[in-house]
Amino acid sequence: MPVTKQQLEQYAELIVKVGVNIQEGQELFVTCSIDQAELGRLIAAQAYQAGAANVHMEWTDEVTSRLKYEKGADRIFSEYPEWETQKRDAFINRGAAFVAVISSSPDLLKGIDPNRIGSFQKASGAGLKNYRRAIQSDQVAWTVVAAASEAWATKVFPNVEPAQAVDQLWKAIFDSVRLNTPNPVEAWAAHNENLHAKVHVLNAKRYAKLHYRAPGTDLTIELPEKHLWVGAASETKNDIPFMANMPTEEVFTVPYRNGVNGYVSSTKPLSYGGNIIDNFKITFENGRIVTAEAQQGQDILQQLVETDEGSHYLGEVALVPHESAISQSNILFYNTLFDENASNHLAIGSGYAFNVEGGKQMSPDELVAAGVNASITHVDFMIGSAEMDIDGILADGTSEPVFRKGNWAF
Repeated sequence: MPVTKQQLEQYAELIVKVGVNIQEGQELFVTCSIDQAELGRLIAAQAYQAGAANVHMEWTDEVTSRLKYEKGADRIFSEYPEWETQKRDAFINRGAAFVAVISSSPDLLKGIDPNRIGSFQKASGAGLKNYRRAIQSDQVAWTVVAAASEAWATKVFPNVEPAQAVDQLWKAIFDSVRLNTPNPVEAWAAHNENLHAKVHVLNAKRYAKLHYRAPGTDLTIELPEKHLWVGAASETKNDIPFMANMPTEEVFTVPYRNGVNGYVSSTKPLSYGGNIIDNFKITFENGRIVTAEAQQGQDILQQLVETDEGSHYLGEVALVPHESAISQSNILFYNTLFDENASNHLAIGSGYAFNVEGGKQMSPDELVAAGVNASITHVDFMIGSAEMDIDGILADGTSEPVFRKGNWAF
């Protein structure tokens, strides 16, 4: 059945109340495609109803985005507008919350010069450094959610008519965010408690290392002495809870920057820079990527790794059981928001400040000293499968199972 206005209204309410948990008198910054204008307007309406003082809509358009990469002058890809930086910084300073509605085609920039993509990723990463720091240290409430577009839906469901594909993708999105339960807000509260239970166990263990084994993977990841596992709801500096990703099925922490050794193979395609990177293997020595080889998207993968020095290292290690609802749907979304919640994953680039004790109050230099990687990028890639085993290695060298055959061992 086609998506109804009532469903979109319920989704918008969930985004506002659970996603960013908008507060009376707070401002909201929404990024949304013009193709999803109905949902964007409903989010604004729900935010005002909840007491928002102002909702700023940042509209995007895939057609003109593609045109810029095709026709724009070379120099614009190595520059990021200062006013764009100042705009986001101003909203951060005013205590705004941020909603990003993603719906773009996984193949949006297919065939575009990889150098243009890489240059703009570097420029935007540098220009949005303060914004990234704000969200990675929970200074602001933020959430990333999805909307079904025809270009994305036909990639996910290529063997059905476009309209039907869009309907199927909307259903999959609604299922993943628990919108089809009798009380979605209560369902999220219960889900939050379940993820926090895993967080408590892992934080009590204080593992020194994790050892991953699977076909194409034999990887050891050291963890900082004061690492913290987190999952589901976070809290801002003002103790306001919010849900950064909807959906979310992960618990995650930060790896020790120089403590990653071995090799790991992807288990799902990675949609990055409007292109697909697939069937890739990455090898690490003392934390640093020494080789990165992909059967599809090699040039784009290399551009990602070469973004800056920090993009040669990892910033996140996340655990997701193979039996998660998104994994069991057997849908390949070609979208990291969903695919990372169907699979154990790692992230190339910066680490989150809140993944170490006292990290939210640390300076960038103090975070680096604590073992947290710094970079202008953060890109998750999927490595989990039903064949993956993970051992937790304690400080005394003893090990115990954390995952067996892709799922929790406790």
